[in-house]
Amino acid sequence: MSLIQGLKKCAAEGKPIRVGMIGAGKFGSMYLAQVPRTPGIHLVGIADLSPQRAQESLKRVGWSSQQSAAKSFAEALQSGTTFITNDADQMIACEQIDIIIDSTGSPAAGIHHALKCFEHRKHIVMVNVEADVLAGPYLAKKAAEAGVIYSMAYGDQPALIAELVDWAESIGMKVVCAGKGSKYLPIYHQATPETVWGHYGFTPEQVAQGDFNAQMFNSFLDGTKSALEMSAVSNACGLIPPKQGLLFPPCGVDDLPTILRPQEDGGVLAEKGTVEVVSSIERDGRPVFRDLRWGVYVVIEAPSDYVRDCFLQYGLKTDASGRYAAMYKPYHLIGLELGMSVASVMIRGEATGATQAWNGDVVATAKRDLKVGEVLDGEGGFTVYGKLMPAKDSLALGGLPIGLAHRLPLKRAIAAGKPVSWSDVDFDLNHEAIRVRREMEALFKV
Repeated sequence: MSLIQGLKKCAAEGKPIRVGMIGAGKFGSMYLAQVPRTPGIHLVGIADLSPQRAQESLKRVGWSSQQSAAKSFAEALQSGTTFITNDADQMIACEQIDIIIDSTGSPAAGIHHALKCFEHRKHIVMVNVEADVLAGPYLAKKAAEAGVIYSMAYGDQPALIAELVDWAESIGMKVVCAGKGSKYLPIYHQATPETVWGHYGFTPEQVAQGDFNAQMFNSFLDGTKSALEMSAVSNACGLIPPKQGLLFPPCGVDDLPTILRPQEDGGVLAEKGTVEVVSSIERDGRPVFRDLRWGVYVVIEAPSDYVRDCFLQYGLKTDASGRYAAMYKPYHLIGLELGMSVASVMIRGEATGATQAWNGDVVATAKRDLKVGEVLDGEGGFTVYGKLMPAKDSLALGGLPIGLAHRLPLKRAIAAGKPVSWSDVDFDLNHEAIRVRREMEALFKV
């Protein structure tokens, strides 16, 4: 049965999939725009720290006031409307809700919500890649123990990359490299919320008129978000992060199989079976021809001369040898596509990408020389950015994950470009997210 057939069947039988969503920001708003147009789905509740902000999001995407007028979950379930609350735990505990979406963006909140979902036997779609990279292997284990599904969010690039990897391996192809596109220059690693808008080309007037979060935008620019997403892909797809971090080579779609092949064959990869992000601009700032800034890709290797000839016969773009080829998707529509995850989990019982192992980690790295007593300000801030590395290397150095590098004071100075370790900061083991992460590290050290 196709997903849409399954959804229509749910609608026809009067048994819609009952969804609760946490966080009504940009990603959540894009999903909200599509829910009323999707058969077989009832968004029973929205939990947001600011219910007023959630109402504003609903209005912005075209909902009528009647659609979100429910005063309780019971009323929402009876009337087919939506209840808005600031109590996510209460929503997760609602017995009639089948599946939860976490689109908060907060690593600590995401971990808390996931654990609550497992406690109440709820499936969860984790839009929150920050939480997934911080403790995904631990959360996946807990989900399996609870008998529920812990899924990546379709529409976000990691899930789309995982889909391409699944396609390649399911037809017997060797994955050489998988990843996405982004805008990158080396100087971006030092970008701060004060300098970010110049790199994007936004004027002060534009920023003043729009709903812009400088730290969030900066996390995309300074390389942190790319590192997080590639770590998630590594952990979901069995791929290995590059040992020295992402290279961000400038590369258009036509050059993917030429640049993203092993060094011994003329490419940039130290090994096969890895992840990488390609830049949409050259190092001198010129735009890359046919860039993949918004898309995802997988590079595959022909396992035989016969398959290599088939690549040629059917027009697949390859390197000069014909051995390496690439498939790609030029765009991703984030929250507009999120319904695919909800339908896949509930109709087929399948995640749209899920953590399988702990291969990659993202460690807080100093943007500048940091002094004793300075307080780290997290992803996209002034003090640190996130650098991708193999999880075993992160464990060996006791690396502080970027998802927890927030409001922690430094006990010693850190030079620019150097990783921050647990021993460099003061932290509280009573903090739920810190406790979970340390428990996960202990599991993998055994």
